[in-house]
Amino acid sequence: QLPTGLYKKVLVILHDSILPYMNEPTLMIDFLTVAYSIGGAISLLALNGLFILIHQHNLEYPDFYKKLYSLLDPSIYHVKYRARFFHLADLFLSSSHLPAYLVAAFIKRLSRLALTAPPEALLMVIPFICNLFRRHPACKVLVHRPNGPEDLSEDPYIMEEKEPSESRALESSLWELQSLQNHYHPDVAKAAAVLNQSLSEIEDNISGLLELSACEIFDREIKKKNTDVPLEFEPVRGLFGKKNDIFAEHFTLD
Repeated sequence: QLPTGLYKKVLVILHDSILPYMNEPTLMIDFLTVAYSIGGAISLLALNGLFILIHQHNLEYPDFYKKLYSLLDPSIYHVKYRARFFHLADLFLSSSHLPAYLVAAFIKRLSRLALTAPPEALLMVIPFICNLFRRHPACKVLVHRPNGPEDLSEDPYIMEEKEPSESRALESSLWELQSLQNHYHPDVAKAAAVLNQSLSEIEDNISGLLELSACEIFDREIKKKNTDVPLEFEPVRGLFGKKNDIFAEHFTLD
């Protein structure tokens, strides 16, 4: 049992400074699987080493995607290692042989967590979700479901379910991304509005968005040169927007 700080220091360099120089990298299987099961940032950092063992050394991890799904919690958009996690998640979800229910569960959970995510994370995860739709067309039913629940409390998706196959994600819809079309940040609203149109076949390149920060977004905004200043053009119709209401009887704007 290692201290948390030491776990992180080892796992950060394990994939490129240790495993390539070992005669038998498979000796690290137990260490990495234990680290992957700890949870939190340690699990995120263990993904790099596990990816190498799975991809290059034929490691079989039966509950790998179940554990990856469980790592998706509200902190995933705020952690220091967010870019590394989504880079690897993009690789793990790239196979066209993954079942539709599994990919739909990831899409739905990422969308639900996006409701409380900062703009810099949203500008990355929305194209990420769009890429998943391009790879797995069977999941587009989440977008094109005209007979969805009228009351959002009737959403069949079970957020608390740890097993992706039991989450009922394919029966749900992406009302979360539709709500993000009214986001206060115009770039986020514009990105979410892409789902209203048919997606192109070419995937979005998210590599430049993985490490996007709030400071970069702010700098980008203040460097914009606005030539047209929007002006108020709708005539005032009363104190609270209604022409004939009880306030109009007692107050006037003249």
